[in-house]
Parts: sequence; structure tokens; C-alpha cells
Amino acid sequence: MAHNPKRKIELITSVLTAAFLGLAVLVTQTDVISAQSSNFQGGQPEVSQTPDMRNVRILFPAGVRSSWHTHTWGQLLMIEEGVGLHQIRGRTIEEFYPGEPYWTPADVEHWHGAHPDHDALQLTIYEGNVEWLDPVTDAQYSGLRVRPQSRSSD
Repeated sequence: MAHNPKRKIELITSVLTAAFLGLAVLVTQTDVISAQSSNFQGGQPEVSQTPDMRNVRILFPAGVRSSWHTHTWGQLLMIEEGVGLHQIRGRTIEEFYPGEPYWTPADVEHWHGAHPDHDALQLTIYEGNVEWLDPVTDAQYSGLRVRPQSRSSD
């Protein structure tokens, strides 16, 4: 097998090009990695994606609410805009305002939705299954409403 000088030049050029591109990627990615790692002190947090976890934004127009239901894992809710209502079966209806999260434990019957006079943009996070139950009647929805004491700005 004879040595081909043209083939040798192509090989050297390819190797040098690959090395240059690799170096360029390493230098640019190092800046990104350094910037990201500088956001955490004392170690690196472990991030995991959970395919079973759902996060949804729901716009409830004024007067709209869910039926009674439960979640097998529980549910974390937060009102982003407007006024939201939430009730655990057998308890008083609670009003929630933007930025106020509330947690409903697993297998607890509850409903949530908008205030009769205000829309509510709600962020909901849950995992597992939802079991839908009976509709919330107008009489239940019109029940006594309170502001949770722990969230009151008064």
C-alpha cells in the first residue's frame, strides 16, 4: 500500500479541524457551566425530572369551580391572578390571593375555583391520579368564606 500525500494532508486537516472545534465548544461551554454552577454554594443540587408530575395553569372565570375530587399524591395550588376559592369537605371555604400557595393532602375531598365576582388564574401541581366525585352545588359554593388567618395581611 503506497502512501498518498494528498490523503495524509486531508487526514491532518480533519484532525486539526476537529481539535479546534472541540476546543471552541469546550471554551464556550465552560463559561456557561461556570455561570450556572456559581448560582449554588456549598455543593451542587440534584435535579430530577418527574414524568408523572403535572403542572397546569387553569383560568377559572368568575363563578366557575371544579367538582369535588381527590388526588392520590395530594395537590399544590397557587393563585397567580384574581381571587381563588378552596374548600375541604366539611370545612369552611377559604379565599386565596396571588402568591399564596395551599396544599391539599392525598385522598382529601376538596374543590377549588374562582370567586363569584373575580376570575382566578391558578397554578396546580400534582402527581398520581385524580378521582372525580360529585359536583359542587350552588348552595355549597355560596357557603361562608374566610381568609386563612396564617395568610392574612391584617
